[in-house]
Amino acid sequence: MTAPLSPRTIAIASGKGGTGKTTVAINLALSVPNVQYLDCDVEAPNGHLFLHPAIHTHHDVRVALPQLDDAVCTRCGLCADACEFNALAVTPRRVLVFPDLCHSCGVCTYVCPVAGAISETTRSIGTVSSGTAAITTGGQLPVAQGLLNIGESTAVPVIKMVRQQAQPPFTVLLDAPPGTACPMVETVRGADFCLLVTEPTPFGLNDLELAVGVTRVLGVPCGVVLNRSDLGDAGVTDYCREHDIPILLDIPFQRELAEAYSNGIPWVVAQPAARAQFQALFHAIHAQIAAAENRP
Repeated sequence: MTAPLSPRTIAIASGKGGTGKTTVAINLALSVPNVQYLDCDVEAPNGHLFLHPAIHTHHDVRVALPQLDDAVCTRCGLCADACEFNALAVTPRRVLVFPDLCHSCGVCTYVCPVAGAISETTRSIGTVSSGTAAITTGGQLPVAQGLLNIGESTAVPVIKMVRQQAQPPFTVLLDAPPGTACPMVETVRGADFCLLVTEPTPFGLNDLELAVGVTRVLGVPCGVVLNRSDLGDAGVTDYCREHDIPILLDIPFQRELAEAYSNGIPWVVAQPAARAQFQALFHAIHAQIAAAENRP
C-alpha cells in the first residue's frame, strides 16, 4: 500500500492569461483526495463556474485608511512626503487622502508629529467566500475564493485572507492570478511548489521565463504543464531542457475538451479516465518537492 502523501501547498500559476491554469487547478483538485482549492485570482475568480460550491461563510476584507482631523492637523506635509504611494496630498486648507492609492502601511501615522492629527479607520475592498463542492466520485472538496470589489486596485489583502482559509490537514491548491505582478507573487510566496502552466508559443515562452524568474527569487521550486502541446513551436520545450525545468504533464489539443470547458464541465468529469493523468501529476509534484528538500 502506498503511504499517504504529506500535506503541501501547491501554487498553480502562469506568466500570462489563457494558458489553462484554472483548468489544471480544477482538474487536479477533482482527481486527488484530501485537497483544498483556494481561488486567489481575486480580480476574476472563475473556479466556481466549474465546481459550483455551496457557500457557507462570507468574510469582509477590510484595510486600514488614514483619517485626518483638520482641526488638529498643521499641514506640515511630513505625512505626504513619507507616503511612497502618493496617497496623501497637502493643500492650503487640508490634507487630502486618496483611498485607492493607500496601501495601509501606517507610515503617515508614524511620522506625524502632532498627536491626534491622524487616526485610522477601515474600509472594505472585497470579500472571501468559503464552502464545499461535491465531487462526482463522492465526498466534498473544501473551496474558498476571494473577490476584489469593482474599482479597487490592491488585490494583495484579499489574497492574504484567501490563503488564511487553508485547512492544515489538506494539501492546498492555490489558483494564482495570471502574470507576475504583486498578486501572483503573494500567492506563490511560501508555497512548497509552483506549477507553471504555459503553451508552446512565443508569448507563452516569454511569460514563462518571467514566471520562472519570480519562483527563483522566491525560492519556490517549479515545474511546467504544457497545454495544447501539439500546437505552436518547440521554444518552451527547449527552454525547459536548457534550464533543467521538468515538464510534468503535456496536454495535446482536443476539441472535445475545449467544448466541455466552454460548457463549464471539468475535463475529468467529461473524461473520467483523465483522472489518472492528474493523479500522476500530483505524485510527480511531490517527487519534485522531495528532491528540492534533499538538495544540499
